[in-house]
Amino acid sequence: MANKIIQTVKGTREFYPEQMSLRNFIFDKVRAASHSFGYQEYDGPFIEAIDLYAAKSGEELVKKQSFTFEDRGGDLVTLRPELTPSLARMIAAKQNELTYPVRWWSFGPFWRYEQPQKGRSREFFQWNIDMLGVSSPEADAELIAVAATFLRSVGLSPELALIYVNNRRLMDSEFDALGISNEKRIEVSNLVDRRSKMEPAKWDAYAFEIGLSQPQLDGLKNILGNFDLWKKSEELTRLFSALEALGVKEYVKFDPNIMRGLLYYTGTVFEAFETSGSLKRAVLGGGRYDNLLADVGGQPVSGIGFAMGDVVMGIILQEKGLLPEFALTPAQVLVTLFDEKLSNESFKLVTELRNAGVNAMAFSEPVKLPKQFKFADKMKMKLALVLGPDEVEKSQVVIKNLVTGEQVQVAREALVQSVMELLKSI
Repeated sequence: MANKIIQTVKGTREFYPEQMSLRNFIFDKVRAASHSFGYQEYDGPFIEAIDLYAAKSGEELVKKQSFTFEDRGGDLVTLRPELTPSLARMIAAKQNELTYPVRWWSFGPFWRYEQPQKGRSREFFQWNIDMLGVSSPEADAELIAVAATFLRSVGLSPELALIYVNNRRLMDSEFDALGISNEKRIEVSNLVDRRSKMEPAKWDAYAFEIGLSQPQLDGLKNILGNFDLWKKSEELTRLFSALEALGVKEYVKFDPNIMRGLLYYTGTVFEAFETSGSLKRAVLGGGRYDNLLADVGGQPVSGIGFAMGDVVMGIILQEKGLLPEFALTPAQVLVTLFDEKLSNESFKLVTELRNAGVNAMAFSEPVKLPKQFKFADKMKMKLALVLGPDEVEKSQVVIKNLVTGEQVQVAREALVQSVMELLKSI
């Protein structure tokens, strides 16, 4: 009886070469966008003490969404569900040694014990990027510009993806005017967040359940429908002015319905959405926070940052046909093996090509040449080189163009230059 194949752990992912190519494509674009604005790459531990998240991240994340276990020393640890607490600890540890503003970014793996579904897995990669030590609307604009630069770089135009912006201080002032108490702000924020997911009548009923009066509900609806409300905020006025100067204003819209992290964010908040696909979820989100380090023993530092997971972004790029063609192999050149006696000559030749910066592979064994050509063709390689007894005797090499089918003989000493010129022309 055949051995039973052990299945992957639920919610984890296997990265075959094609999936790895997608992950690396996103990573390369993330790195390019981050570096273009001068941000430094960093990372934290993949395993952390559960206590690190208890104070800042909330009970649901700690008790329900974390992969938590007791290590062999008896300590309760978890696979990291997010990076911000690690960032806070790292900044606090060297708070007086760093040069501010700090601009840091990271792209790494995270784990959350959630119900797997399209666009959500228990294991994911996430881009985290933050600026710390400055509290201006212009700094907020820079982070939003980083996000817009990434969207543009992967081919998501403003017609395909937009970043929606709001401001917590603006909303608090509007809630104050409606007489909504501080105690009700979390419930009202949740109410706003659920508006697009509920039928209007049920949403109204829920508003009354949490204690809003009819005048307060009417006023809240007016706020949520007022897309010129940003003009009342000096912060948002400066933000949009800076976004225009940064060349990304077409990617950004004000939306009073964006409500993120009442207990965490203190000023600008934003979320990016892909606007015409199968996923109606945010692709990235973040905002301004003013008290990052207090829970890990540091002095308060203001910051602005956002995070983006790779799962939703990967689906969007695939659905929109925005991924480059998958390369079956990085090697553009196959050096064939004519027979065992000449194998070392072929190995010398392929080494010369690699030393010159050409990605090349030698075939694995000296089988019939048509089989080697067929392999190279299936792998979509561009050139195949033949070094047989006649070629060795004449100090020549045959170069076969796998795109056109043409082949030429070149002098052995001119091979590398000939290969590089042919690759440029194909």
